[in-house]
Amino acid sequence: MSSNNRGVVYKGPGEVAVESIAYPELALGNRKCEHGVILKVVTTNICGSDQHMVRGRTTAPEGLVLGHEITGIVVECGRDVEFLSPGDMVSVPFNIACGRCRNCKSGQTGICLNVNPSRPGAAYGYVDMGGWVGGQTEYVMVPYADFNLLKFPDADQAMEKIKDLTLLSDIFPTGFHGCVTAGVGPGSTVYIAGAGPVGLAAAVSAQLLGAACVIVGDMIEDRLAQARSFGCETIDLTEDGDMADKIEVILGEREVDAFVDCVGFEAHACGCNHGQEAPAAVLNSAMSLTRAGGQIGIPGLYVTEDPGSSDAAAQQGSLSMRFGLGWAKSHSFHTGQCPVMKYHRPLMQAILFGKVNIADAVNVQMITLDQAPQGYADFDGGAAKKFVIDPHGSVAA
Repeated sequence: MSSNNRGVVYKGPGEVAVESIAYPELALGNRKCEHGVILKVVTTNICGSDQHMVRGRTTAPEGLVLGHEITGIVVECGRDVEFLSPGDMVSVPFNIACGRCRNCKSGQTGICLNVNPSRPGAAYGYVDMGGWVGGQTEYVMVPYADFNLLKFPDADQAMEKIKDLTLLSDIFPTGFHGCVTAGVGPGSTVYIAGAGPVGLAAAVSAQLLGAACVIVGDMIEDRLAQARSFGCETIDLTEDGDMADKIEVILGEREVDAFVDCVGFEAHACGCNHGQEAPAAVLNSAMSLTRAGGQIGIPGLYVTEDPGSSDAAAQQGSLSMRFGLGWAKSHSFHTGQCPVMKYHRPLMQAILFGKVNIADAVNVQMITLDQAPQGYADFDGGAAKKFVIDPHGSVAA
């Protein structure tokens, strides 16, 4: 077995590099991690959440090994792993969960109480998420493996569908969760804020849930074109004009049933001011554009600290919201990490039985590990692609 390992490392604002890193061990601190496995990474994706860190918009430390969207093959199991074996191909939920605490037992795996000493919830390779080594690597260790990992029924079939299945670790469940918590169902009208990979995954999810009309708003034409490619209506947010008027042109009414915020805290103002940051812009639009009694799903990331913001309040995670409007319209808001395990098995089935082509919708672009820094740069420039790293050339082969 190889003892070499390389990974994508955060070097400071605007810079990542591929470096040699330690080969993973079945260990947690000074004790053996008998419930863990070591994976040979088959695919690992670049996420918009990673981009927030790389832009310097979080308190991420230099030297952090990035990556929380992982699919791999088991190469070593701890003594206590009962239901997985070397050679199994698995999807790794980005949430790390113990399976034992109150929250895990109730299905709230995004806020596990035992995997992060700082606060509930943990993730691989992410700031303030427990210090776990990320998976934009050749090999990675996964704890609580029997609980966390989704084993694919057939490894050969999985490789044939790998561009779709790689998205089960985060963005497909996250987009789906945003739609579920926004109350999307048969006949719904839905507005998706943001046509990045999570926004496009949410748009596909809304269609899968039976939405009558899915509207996607963004400031980048290539991303809007990608949304139109699978049947969405689109709104160019760089253009002036009242949003309710634009909604009315499409729907014949000025509000939607469900609103999904896939932008988060780095939102910008619309129209002629679109180059200016407006951290609460999407949340305020959500309350304006969602019908009374409607629901707002917020899978877009909001942080407790944003040191890169030009707004002093936003630096502390405080946003200027018209919350009274949401209260007056009896809106419900759902925030937080997606509990991936709630959704990944049924979404896997939807992929394997050909009910959804999520890779086409988000425009998966395969790259090598050495191309990861350029992938980050292209993604930051607004490329309408989901960059998926193939660290061993397994997919290419």
